Amino acid sequence: METYDAIRKRVSVRKYSDKTVSKKDLEKIVFAAARAATANNVQPFEFVVITDAGKRKELAGIAPKNGPYMAESPAVIAVISKPEKYYLEDGSAATENLLLMARDLGLGTVWVAGDKKEYCPEILKALNAPPEYKLVSLVCVGYPKEGFVETPKKNISELLHWEKY
Repeated sequence: METYDAIRKRVSVRKYSDKTVSKKDLEKIVFAAARAATANNVQPFEFVVITDAGKRKELAGIAPKNGPYMAESPAVIAVISKPEKYYLEDGSAATENLLLMARDLGLGTVWVAGDKKEYCPEILKALNAPPEYKLVSLVCVGYPKEGFVETPKKNISELLHWEKY
């Protein structure tokens, strides 16, 4: 798939089949995430891939609103970061790369949690992350149960301004 197509076809997927995501594909996704732009090339992010059903259910219990997606998806990728000045920007760029690479591989994703959620410290503790680290995102990954359903997006003419607002 071309980059433009992966961007155009990326949607949030909240229902997953029980088909396992290969370790090779998960590594490709993390590789793409790790190549994201970072301020001053600090690269503060790290990744925890969770495929164990029991661990995903534990995380789901910590974040009940988004829990069903984590419990159902065959994999969850946590993007965590050292508390550097631009950790949120860098980790968000890594998360976007992750979403696009997954779509390129025919996998669905949904970004279910991030830096401002009240349960972040508990998620980090469950992942055995260093206590000073920050949770940037939790992303569910898997094969869509019902395909990729396109969601409406604003027309570019509503968003694009030339030379001034």
